[in-house]
Amino acid sequence: MSTTCSLPDTLDQAPLSRYQILVFSLCFLVAMFDGFDTQAIAYTGPALMGAFNLAPGELAPVMTAGVIGMAVGAMSLGLLGDRLGRRPTILGAVLLFACATLATAFAQNVTQIVSLRFLAGLGMGGATPLILALAAEYGPARHRGAITTGVLLGLPGGAILGGLLAAKLLPLLGWQGIYLIGGIAPLVLLLVLLVLLPESMQLQVAKGVHDERVRQTLQRITGQGVPEHARLTIHEQSVSKASVGALFKDGLARNTIAVWLTYLFNWIAWFMLLSWLPTVLKSAGLAADLAPYGTVTVNAVFIACAIPLSILLPRLNTRSILLVMLATGIAVAIGLGLAGQQWPLVFVLIGLAGFGIGGQQLALNYLIVTAYPTALRATATGWAIGVGRVGAIIGSAIGGWVLESVGPAGYFAGLALPLVLAVAAVMMIRVSRDDRQTDGEVASVH
Repeated sequence: MSTTCSLPDTLDQAPLSRYQILVFSLCFLVAMFDGFDTQAIAYTGPALMGAFNLAPGELAPVMTAGVIGMAVGAMSLGLLGDRLGRRPTILGAVLLFACATLATAFAQNVTQIVSLRFLAGLGMGGATPLILALAAEYGPARHRGAITTGVLLGLPGGAILGGLLAAKLLPLLGWQGIYLIGGIAPLVLLLVLLVLLPESMQLQVAKGVHDERVRQTLQRITGQGVPEHARLTIHEQSVSKASVGALFKDGLARNTIAVWLTYLFNWIAWFMLLSWLPTVLKSAGLAADLAPYGTVTVNAVFIACAIPLSILLPRLNTRSILLVMLATGIAVAIGLGLAGQQWPLVFVLIGLAGFGIGGQQLALNYLIVTAYPTALRATATGWAIGVGRVGAIIGSAIGGWVLESVGPAGYFAGLALPLVLAVAAVMMIRVSRDDRQTDGEVASVH
């Protein structure tokens, strides 16, 4: 008689293995170098303005090019990852952003930098949904919130590393040194990924391919073989082809729209802050060698908040958490607008922005990864992040104009407006009384 072996149930019942931790660690490292390269333009912005004699408004195309590439990459490579596989698409994304970042160190003019930042953005934006999906699919449901949050921490971790290096190395190596490091390091990681990074077991089962390979991987995780006569299954209906339209079926349309709008407005504020923070602080009177520490501060608090959030997210109402974060962000923006040159207060508020303006990404990514079936997961994550990148484009593009128009104080206070709009979007999200994870899905999304 034919029997079945449920892949999600098997992973849920087994303790975490060293192999699973290896997969999570590889995804974290991809995110870390992604975060380093994403924020490279923020660290080097003031130096680029000096090197190429640019006004803040003229730096906007450089800031925006990478974010546009990230939006396109998140949407296209997420879909490609569902169709071709997580592993080959992740490898391609890392290769792309590593080579483009390395080439930026040898750019001779702003036009070249803009083009290379766009290409790097394609890889950086595409890598994020893929590694989140892969990590989630190798983890048990009970730890999925902590796993995806842990992987996501690689992004601010890389940003912190970049900020510290920029503060020390920019005076010694110039802006080119940051891009040399940002290109060479992920190329070394790529060699490791070629040897160690696996394909998603759930995706292979969903597509009905590489059955024996999945059995071997499962045995490596659990230490127990899968009977040859047992058919591998997952808790989902088969989806023959990933598509954006599927995100609007089966009662998902309202929440898909609401999540997209939340990403859009939240990322306008987040990237206005991240992309221009060192430049705004320098314009407000802070010494140039201290300005990169603003990026370090906001990302350090982001990481510190992520640890308890990863524990609380499966137990609390996600919409309520988002509303608390947004309210905090609005208060922080107003406070920064009033703080002037009280630098201790400014840095305290910048740290709080890591929770009130950036922390929403933790809750939203947790919600998205657990709300869609395997065959749509990277597509759903990619498009949500892609829409967020549109907000990032807007935030990065208008930053120079806002700074020139209203100065540093007005710039900080202006961050509150998109956050208010994000509150309205969050209010659209439907949640049930039990906003908790069950069998790889979230009960709050219907």
